[in-house]
Amino acid sequence: MLNEALKRQLTAIVGPENFQDNKASRLVYSYDATPQFQSMPDAVVAPRNTEETASVLKLCNENKVPIVPRGSGTNLSAGTTPLNGGIVLLFKHMQDIIEIDEENLTITVQPGLITLDMIHAVEAKGLFYPPDPSSMKISTIGGNLNENSGGLRGLKYGVTRDYVMGLEVVLPNGDIIRTGGKLAKDVAGYDLTRLFVGSEGTLGVITEATLKLVPIPETKKTMLALYEDIEAAAEAVSSIIAHRIIPTTLEFLDRPTLKVVEEFAQIGLPTDIEAVLLIEQDGPEEVVERDIAKIAALCRENQAIQVDVAKSEVEADALRTARRTALSALARLKPTTILEDATVPRSKIAEMVRAINDIAKEYDVEICTFGHAGDGNLHPTCLTDVRNKEEIHRVEQAFEAIFHKAVELGGTITGEHGVGAMKSPYLHLKLGEEGIAAMKGIKQAFDPNNIMNPGKVFAKSERKRVVVQP
Repeated sequence: MLNEALKRQLTAIVGPENFQDNKASRLVYSYDATPQFQSMPDAVVAPRNTEETASVLKLCNENKVPIVPRGSGTNLSAGTTPLNGGIVLLFKHMQDIIEIDEENLTITVQPGLITLDMIHAVEAKGLFYPPDPSSMKISTIGGNLNENSGGLRGLKYGVTRDYVMGLEVVLPNGDIIRTGGKLAKDVAGYDLTRLFVGSEGTLGVITEATLKLVPIPETKKTMLALYEDIEAAAEAVSSIIAHRIIPTTLEFLDRPTLKVVEEFAQIGLPTDIEAVLLIEQDGPEEVVERDIAKIAALCRENQAIQVDVAKSEVEADALRTARRTALSALARLKPTTILEDATVPRSKIAEMVRAINDIAKEYDVEICTFGHAGDGNLHPTCLTDVRNKEEIHRVEQAFEAIFHKAVELGGTITGEHGVGAMKSPYLHLKLGEEGIAAMKGIKQAFDPNNIMNPGKVFAKSERKRVVVQP
């Protein structure tokens, strides 16, 4: 709990309108998009600039008050749930585009900027920011940076980390540092930029970011390949990559997901087949035409029963939008939707899809699977009810089995959702105890008082899910 003296000091830093500790405000920020995790913060603080952020962190560090930096709370790993109370730090006053530098192809932004707003601003100048998380209409750049978000275009263009050139970061003791910059080459010291991206708010607070832009693609085409055999669809993914073709997007949806998405989006998706691949390519027109023709041929060779190319950008955008609504569509079916992101090498997609189906049967749970098949990032999604404790236990067993299988196939427990609190009990599967010890050493060096997003990434129990109720 915050004592009255601390409350007065925090209010003096940010102003009375930016310090809230009433029950309603605290309740709003007691949870994020992750089921089963909720815990009340002691207060919600919204600094207006970097200097105020530094003053808040310095004060909290001196008094060992936990800090949870938060964007829009769209993460799916309980990464912004204040498990240890303390302060939720909001960036509603830090939403500006500071600069679009067309000579150096960079954009410099504050952490509270909505991802899609930034993308629109960049595209208005004929430039392109490729990372496109499905939550981009509401997610913030700060959240994307802390989670190292991916998206549909990750296969060809990579993830958030690949576009971060420099950061301004406030350390737990209140020091302000700058990493990187607008340089194409820079090997001066440790690569702190890449260290902070994906650190889930456990090392410091990002208050500014300089991001790389690229020229906007000349053209793009979108196609849909239909399959009566789910494993044939997975084999087609491997075949496309093996033929040295890297599409912009190579997405996979199974039959249960297709049915629900069509009911939600109503754009004419087929619901009587077992799986579809949504494939997009961009670039020079002649390259796109050539690649789409090759991809269509490879899909047919791998048992696609139908291959359709979108006839217009309106039709193509409808397909992309439908894919992005998969989670929202599934969430309508049952009270609790648990979405994971086990990731395997591309060549193991078919084996992983088969394993997910087998695991669902073994534990008698309903799992729909979709995801970024081109980069091996699958999203097995379980529809359940948190009030059914026996079923929830089976769901947790099923996901643990999925994580084990992913790692066994050379994959990981999370490709883009982060570890947070939800996956911290399974991190040892990927890193081993030695790897976790090395990470703890880094954490201790930056944050010796453990005020930065405590309870995340490092599990209290290596094999037991931590669930905190309000």
